Amino acid sequence: MSDAPQDAAESIGERAAYDRLVKDMSAVKEDIAHLSQQIADAVNALASLAQKQAKRGLRRARANVDSVMSDATERAGAVAGAAQDAAASIGDTLEEAIQERPIASVAIALGLGFLIGVTWRR
Repeated sequence: MSDAPQDAAESIGERAAYDRLVKDMSAVKEDIAHLSQQIADAVNALASLAQKQAKRGLRRARANVDSVMSDATERAGAVAGAAQDAAASIGDTLEEAIQERPIASVAIALGLGFLIGVTWRR
């Protein structure tokens, strides 16, 4: 019967080992849950940072587009002004030429009209 105390000691040792294993498994589960939360927080932080950078890039792009559009509008206005000045200058020159040589001007107008008519018939 000397085996009974030894079996009891082994049973107590096995029970203690089992309890330590359960305790360690519980600690590992808690560590995994904590690590999962840290990963989720890091992903959320990265997503927030990416969103902020995307918004900043969008604002820059809009500012660049506004600047380009403003420059284009100014250039278009300058070109339109130059075209109006050129048209006025040509108009003034034609008016002077017609006033100085009215018969020659009528003859040129008739000749151009004839050429345009012949061209359109073909």
